[in-house]
Amino acid sequence: MSRPEAELAALAGAGNRLLSRLGDLSDTDVAAPSALPGWTRGHVLAHLARNADALVEVLAGRPMYASAAVREEDIERDAHRSVAEHLSDLRAADARLAEALRRIPDDRWKDTVELRNGVTDTAASVPWRRWLEVELHLIDLDLGYTVADLPGDFTDRALPWLVRRFADRPDVEPIGIRVEDGRSWRTGRGAGADGDTGEPVVVTGGPAALTGWLTGRTTGTGLTASGDLPRIPAL
Repeated sequence: MSRPEAELAALAGAGNRLLSRLGDLSDTDVAAPSALPGWTRGHVLAHLARNADALVEVLAGRPMYASAAVREEDIERDAHRSVAEHLSDLRAADARLAEALRRIPDDRWKDTVELRNGVTDTAASVPWRRWLEVELHLIDLDLGYTVADLPGDFTDRALPWLVRRFADRPDVEPIGIRVEDGRSWRTGRGAGADGDTGEPVVVTGGPAALTGWLTGRTTGTGLTASGDLPRIPAL
């Protein structure tokens, strides 16, 4: 497994887009509600900074967070700062993560790392997971960036990843995902299993609209379905 150059470059671009959206914010803007229930924009920015540091811990072979409670306490502690403090913290945390990624030897990208809740993946997956965080939380900041703005290279990566994430989940009914360009997948109960649990609800739309729905950023705007839209658990 080689160095994930495309994901690293895409992550850098996403980080730049995020910072450019924050340049004109006031302290009042940062304290205003985000699109995430119960969180201000400051909470989202604090989470993004602490997530970068948590991924540095993962790459060092340490727990991603000391505990769920500590994770929440850190976000709450940092949420109520000035926009200048948020920007400084986010830049510094991103720089620490970039340095940790830069220092990974070429033969170690295939190594297994442990994320939250016992989830494991390869070191090569870390840039993608951070890219996912940045793109989705840029939407959550409610600054005019929407699912329609998601880059094509992001949705191309996100859709099959989301399909795998929800495959064979007992709490997700059988779903057929059909992109307007002809790509299709099966997810939910029975996906990849020997036994079929029934005909899936087929959900069709463009890549951005499908990604927005599967990540909980929309209620299904721009999609058509062969039945009622299934409930998708939070990421």
